[in-house]
Amino acid sequence: MTTFEQPNAASIIDRAKNIILTPDTEWSRIDVERPTVQSLYTSYVMILAAIPPVAGAIGGVVFGYGAMGYTFRLSIGGAIAGAIVQYVLALIMVGILALVIEQLAPTFNGSKDRIQAFKVAAYSMTASWLAGIFSIVPALGFLSILGLYSLYLLYRGLPKLMKSPQDKSLAYAALVVVAGIVLMIIVGLVAAPFMHRSMMGTGAGM
Repeated sequence: MTTFEQPNAASIIDRAKNIILTPDTEWSRIDVERPTVQSLYTSYVMILAAIPPVAGAIGGVVFGYGAMGYTFRLSIGGAIAGAIVQYVLALIMVGILALVIEQLAPTFNGSKDRIQAFKVAAYSMTASWLAGIFSIVPALGFLSILGLYSLYLLYRGLPKLMKSPQDKSLAYAALVVVAGIVLMIIVGLVAAPFMHRSMMGTGAGM
């Protein structure tokens, strides 16, 4: 294992770029790193996971959301509150997803390793977090579908880091995705009342 050094801004950008453009090569580099769960959060997850909620908050305040000829704009306080809730839940989801990856590993002849699982969960989410930047302009929100590339990153990362056989990687990734969808639904239900309270500060106009 190589020594894990706390990344700076440049190295975070390089990691995000490389995992998107050359995932197989980058997963091999990630495989031999040995960070702690805390360092993964503070050096990568907490930075990139902030992109969607911050972009969404700015978009909601500046541009608002249109429906049936009306534009609804978030109050600054409402936007901040909503962004905080979304951000905290995103951080929690990474941890839960990592635990799912770890627990499922033996089922697919993989190695049950918590650090490796956290690396897969954290870095595979890169595309989804980067795609969240489109939320800054609500009309471009549909482009967030590009975040589905994270599913491919997950598929490529599981055999590299969790040591599951290649022929089992698709099923492994599929089951992790199903678990992720269930988690998203649960997170949505938990977040709904908090998001509703934050939306109470919105203003509406033509």
